[in-house]
Amino acid sequence: MALALAEARAASDEGEVPIGSLVTRAGEVLARDHNRVRAAHDPTAHAELLALRAATRELAYERLSECDVYSTVEPCFMCAGALVQARVRRVVFAVRDPKFGGCVSLGRVLDHPLANHRVTWEEGVLADEARLLLQEFFRERRADPRGDGGRSDQRAERWQSG
Repeated sequence: MALALAEARAASDEGEVPIGSLVTRAGEVLARDHNRVRAAHDPTAHAELLALRAATRELAYERLSECDVYSTVEPCFMCAGALVQARVRRVVFAVRDPKFGGCVSLGRVLDHPLANHRVTWEEGVLADEARLLLQEFFRERRADPRGDGGRSDQRAERWQSG
């Protein structure tokens, strides 16, 4: 998770929402990345998807059944769906995302009983660090007069509680 947090910090430095992710197999990092939505002008350029794409290229295979994914924030429905499609073994995330989370907050995509593959998941690893990074990012966005017109105020509120 420490490597995912490093990716999240890189995202923050680039003005992206600070989310980082990595894919591992047998303890080896296959791929790691961070959000690049703004830079790529692509709403699908989430950290998890970018890391998944890189890992499948590395293995030259679309299934990641022996792989674990680490993310600083609970994957959204889009990312959770991709994790299931890739047949990922396990997902570990630091903090929940009560507005968009597709693992436990708004739905159970990873372990839905009707899904053809179920991904085990764990939450809370380095949660305080991930939460602080998100809070600082959105606090700075609110303070920036060239920011996003206060839209980040609502986003920041979701990271206030544990």
